[in-house]
Amino acid sequence: MSQSTVLQQVALVGSPNCGKTSLFNHLTGTRQKVANYAGVTVERKEGRVLLPSGRAVRILDLPGAYSLDATSPDEAITRAICLGEVAGEQIPDLLLCVVDATNLRLHLRFVLEVQRLGRPMVLVLNMMDDAERRGIVIDQAKLSALLGVPVVSTIAVKSTGVQHLLGQLEQAIPAPPPPPPADQDLHQRVRALLAAAVTMPTMTDRRDDAIDRVMLHPVFGLALLAAILFFIFQAVFAWAEPFMAGIEGLIGGLGELVGNQLNDGLLKSLLVDGIIAGVGGVLVFLPQILILFFFILVLEESGYLPRAAFLLDRLMFKSGLSGRAFIPLLSSFACAVPGIMATRSINDPRDRLTTIMVAPLMTCSARLPVYALLIAAFIPDQTVAGVFNLQGVVLFALYFGGIASALIIALLMKYFRKDKSEHALLLELPSYRIPSWRSIAIGLYERAMIFLKRVGGIIFALTVLLWFLATFPAPPENATLPAIDYSYAGQLGHLMEPLFAPIGFGWQICIALIPAMAAREVAVAALATVYALSGSEEEVSSLLATVIADQWSLATALSMLVWFVFAPQCISTLATVKRETGSWRTVGVMTVYLFGLAYGAALITYQLTVALTS
Repeated sequence: MSQSTVLQQVALVGSPNCGKTSLFNHLTGTRQKVANYAGVTVERKEGRVLLPSGRAVRILDLPGAYSLDATSPDEAITRAICLGEVAGEQIPDLLLCVVDATNLRLHLRFVLEVQRLGRPMVLVLNMMDDAERRGIVIDQAKLSALLGVPVVSTIAVKSTGVQHLLGQLEQAIPAPPPPPPADQDLHQRVRALLAAAVTMPTMTDRRDDAIDRVMLHPVFGLALLAAILFFIFQAVFAWAEPFMAGIEGLIGGLGELVGNQLNDGLLKSLLVDGIIAGVGGVLVFLPQILILFFFILVLEESGYLPRAAFLLDRLMFKSGLSGRAFIPLLSSFACAVPGIMATRSINDPRDRLTTIMVAPLMTCSARLPVYALLIAAFIPDQTVAGVFNLQGVVLFALYFGGIASALIIALLMKYFRKDKSEHALLLELPSYRIPSWRSIAIGLYERAMIFLKRVGGIIFALTVLLWFLATFPAPPENATLPAIDYSYAGQLGHLMEPLFAPIGFGWQICIALIPAMAAREVAVAALATVYALSGSEEEVSSLLATVIADQWSLATALSMLVWFVFAPQCISTLATVKRETGSWRTVGVMTVYLFGLAYGAALITYQLTVALTS
């Protein structure tokens, strides 16, 4: 423990759904960063909180835990940080133990476990506005006396909801609380605390119960969930269109401006055909990605996601998955990497492995630029049934195809595994709440920064590399074909073309598949670079969607869409699978079966489309 009486570092600890992350976002704002603890894939969030005195205090947002008797890597790292067992990580001066004031019966047990650590701590009663609305009365002074720790109340989603906490942090570090007897039954202790300091009119919120009668209905609830997902995919196209048009205009204007200032040569080709065409071709899809993340964050903040997991548990169980797999799989719609990492919340090793194996089949945001490009090029922008956008319907079908494939693969894994035992689903259903728009804004900001860093880092580097491969060596003097045909990239593309010809992929697409292994969205940048270097000036000035609409058949476009539903075009995902499972065999099996699915599905799609359209 720090010998100083001046607070320097605090750590937020608490069970899932207690509002801990919303409180962290409120305290730190944009003064935070996200990374992983050294040697493990557990996420660490660190930031600075500015006290009223102007002094800055370092704050850690530790992973949510129901118990310090660790059953997952998340709980293990929380315990290790609190005990100072992580190399290079300072022991927190103070533990802020956050609980949901409406669910003290569950969360106080974890508080008692933290109390046994013998560390200075403060009990933070969050969501006090919800507690007051339900008529819950908490005698904070009595609760503080019984526990031997300071108790403060917060409302993480309101601008004035953390004043009591900030005032507490200005004070000297409190003395460690007296630990409860080691042999004391924690559940019995919680009941005694509630009886002495808490008045609770009802065990559950009547408003939540009324809403759940609809949301959790076996028929209406599932129909509503399907409608929500369908609306999201419609909005991804409809809402993003004006923003994408604006970005396209800016990119086109920048390319024209730079091109007019430079003479023909390698530098102009690098900047206009390589960097601007490549990076700009990916950047234009940022609005769609942010809209998708917006809805995911809203569903998470509102308390709906655990209910969606409950609704889908029966279906997922029949397919060999647990209802707990829903949230990791939903996270995989954003990116398979955090989705695979989120499987740590699944205690059963079989269910966890199954979820990891099918997570890449969820349509991540990196696929969205590819889908959006091909849908815009080949699917008419028209209304279906007077209500639905046809492009949105196609996008929904692609997402649904990934989901259906995941369920089928999981079912096959269940059929072939030896252990047929069953496990019950236990979930905490938090109260419904209005989303914290501050937390949503911070989440969107983080996602935008991650995407822009990928654009400015790996995508930029791969675009430059691809430009080099597509530019050198120079064509011979009597060349009759575009220069790219004689380049290293062109040679490699022509070498791969016989293998991919049965699924309709030309050499240009073959070139794009190679850098796309690093990041799927790079395929768009690669195509933009390839066609910029192989086309005429008139073609170069056109949008990429227009170019491929002229040069590709419908069968090729549909084949490529299906290919990206299955193909493991992401080295980061495979690396995460290796870290989470510790098995190269698992990585190999995943790679083989996903490539096999991708090739087989693309082959059927291409050949069937050719037969129907010829």
